[in-house]
Amino acid sequence: MAGIRRVLGWAAAAAVGLPLLAAGAAWGWLRWQVPAPGGDAALPGLEQPVTVIRDADGIPHIRAASPRDAYAALGYLHAQDRLWQMEMARRAGAGRLSEALGGQPFLLRTDRLMRTLGLYRRAEASLSALSPGTRAALDAYAAGVNAYLAHRREALPLEFQLLRLTPEPWRPADSVVWAKVMALRLSTNYRSEIHRARLLARLPPGRVEALFPPPRPGAPTTLAALDGAPDGALEGIGPDRLAALAAALPPEPPGLGLASNEWVLDGRLTATGKPILANDPHLELEAPILWYLARIDAPGLSLAGATAPGMPFHLLGHNGRLAWGFTMTYSDTQDLFVERVDPADPSRYLTPGGSAPFVTRTETIAVSGAPSETITVRETRHGPVLSDLEGGDLAGAGDVLALAFTGLGAADTSVEALHRLNRAGTGAEVRAALALHQSPQQNVAYATTDDTIGLIAPGWVPVRRRGDGRLPVPGWTGDYDWTGMIPFDELPQVENPPSGRLVNANNAVVGPDYPHLIAAEWPEPLRARRIAAMLDGGGPFTLDGVTAQQMDAVSTAAGDLLPLMLAVTPASPRAERAVALLTGWDRRMDRTRPEPLIFAAWQRELSRTLFAQDLGPLFTEGLWESARLVQDALTAGSGGGCGPADDACAAVLSASLERALDGLAAGYGGDPAGWRWGDAHRAVLSHRLLSLIPGIGRLFDLSLPADGGNDTVNRGSHTLSNPGAPFAQVHGAGLRAVYDLADLDRSRFIIATGQSGNPLSPYWGNLVHRWRDGGFVEMPPEPTPAARLTLHPIPAGPSP
Repeated sequence: MAGIRRVLGWAAAAAVGLPLLAAGAAWGWLRWQVPAPGGDAALPGLEQPVTVIRDADGIPHIRAASPRDAYAALGYLHAQDRLWQMEMARRAGAGRLSEALGGQPFLLRTDRLMRTLGLYRRAEASLSALSPGTRAALDAYAAGVNAYLAHRREALPLEFQLLRLTPEPWRPADSVVWAKVMALRLSTNYRSEIHRARLLARLPPGRVEALFPPPRPGAPTTLAALDGAPDGALEGIGPDRLAALAAALPPEPPGLGLASNEWVLDGRLTATGKPILANDPHLELEAPILWYLARIDAPGLSLAGATAPGMPFHLLGHNGRLAWGFTMTYSDTQDLFVERVDPADPSRYLTPGGSAPFVTRTETIAVSGAPSETITVRETRHGPVLSDLEGGDLAGAGDVLALAFTGLGAADTSVEALHRLNRAGTGAEVRAALALHQSPQQNVAYATTDDTIGLIAPGWVPVRRRGDGRLPVPGWTGDYDWTGMIPFDELPQVENPPSGRLVNANNAVVGPDYPHLIAAEWPEPLRARRIAAMLDGGGPFTLDGVTAQQMDAVSTAAGDLLPLMLAVTPASPRAERAVALLTGWDRRMDRTRPEPLIFAAWQRELSRTLFAQDLGPLFTEGLWESARLVQDALTAGSGGGCGPADDACAAVLSASLERALDGLAAGYGGDPAGWRWGDAHRAVLSHRLLSLIPGIGRLFDLSLPADGGNDTVNRGSHTLSNPGAPFAQVHGAGLRAVYDLADLDRSRFIIATGQSGNPLSPYWGNLVHRWRDGGFVEMPPEPTPAARLTLHPIPAGPSP
């Protein structure tokens, strides 16, 4: 009996121990397979050896004998550190996600959209529009990526192994399509047109107009009536069909839109007498983050700043003479045209000159583990037909919706513009480079070492014969056609303004007197107001001071709303405690404090009370939670609000506060003083694939409590209408940079996660706490070496 017990004991131990041993061995093997940061490697086609010095944070400093060798080395490093991220980016642009990841509905929707838009075909066509120098840089970068694929010593990253996927050789078009995808991602007006049309099907025009209020008089401008649908445009297109089209589109990234901050001060306002430029672009958070820091030094080329894996050029940074930053303009560069199908021939559609044939092509989407899907894409003179995404015409055989978009050009030179911007050193050279930029329109702030500051908003912006771009318009009449683009010299731009400063935080870049239509609507200028207030309050400004300004977490919305909200009569002792906390609050969205959580939860319930019933299912698809709309409703009753003199306001405020406190008590305990914003407001930094693995997904999650909110300069965007995680930070400044034109080598950078996309690398999440807490790194020309990699030339062979 004792022997049997011993055998059973050994068996039980083996049953538990062997899997653990196997798991430990697999984990050890994966750790061993992390790419080495130093050593020697071969790179076909190099002209001379390239030295890569990595500092203690894993940031590479590339020293090359030629720009071509430098771009090849950057391609090698991007592939070494972020190969899976690069693979997903090019597959997204080519409409090939389902081929690798399977036929999940959101992946298929993305693939259908990308194939319908033809982004990869257009990227390939754009290569012929690039200069020999830019094409050579793209070729060199691709050669560097492919050299890593062919000569790597370690196994492919874990994601490839799990999916049994082998990457194809990198092509220059893979880099260009990355730029096309970003142009689409940063230009989303066509979704707004669909949404507004659905609203008009549900609400009267005046009510819809109130949901999109214009900027208030005196709202910050960087440089100095909706009556319903256009006549006949939406005949036969009911709300059900529009809803079906909206559902057929891939989901938008969560959060309150894409955003960024930038401000630049000339030497009159700084302690050094030289300009300072601050920039922090806000995009969806993930791990790894979009950005990859790198420095390049080669003859005629010195760059430090942020690259994006898949692209050889620095998107943001400095080159020793010039520093630059971007913010999103929020211009309207997309229009939906309702095309009328020819009643006599469904293969044709109506134009002002008569019937014309649809241009058609067939696309086959491979799906891992399932049959392929074949779609037929139609295009009109305005662009691709989007309504086919949901299975056919919007009104039987009568109408279809086609998308006109400036980012769909087949001779797009935006990559050329970026390459030339990397080498610019004067304001004139900046303008010459950006004259080649097409999409997306961006606000580019710049500063030079010769004391010039400026801002220009380059990009193609359509001139419309009629209309303002807020709703789908008839395509068969020609009345709403684009007649051209705003001439480059007439785009918003200024150099050396008398004030000595320029500020943009996605607020209106031009005022009402500007002679062209950039956009009919602009985001609320809450962050711009706060930045301007900080700049009004002091000086001369220092590098340390501007770095601290980027981390400012004061809520402008709270300053606007709380005086109205605190007119409440508390209905319970708990509400009295909450009101007392908010009364003494300094409006900072501090992760260690309860007040931001109480404010955000109360604002959420106010929005639900004021707008959810009228909007129905559309409530969660829009921005009806905005502070501006709540403020308007509590002051003037606009758009169905309660109004300041309305007794209903008192009831709305009290009831919404009680509901907010009920929800918070259920999640965080009964004492409001013990609640913490950071318990609910966590920056979501998780791996999109590996974090989904049951049991161990948390090992691939870098999420952590964070400061900030939707309207703070240190933006911690969350989505109040999200029922599952209304306070989770889903957008933010994945990159921050502050450039000191007195000594550009002292410029400061930080990214949200780390340099590596490999969760087992020491550089996977090593920067996340510094990013959250306002820390930074520098990229001087002589870093303290932590590792040294030498890339050796070998004769070029065939591509792998």
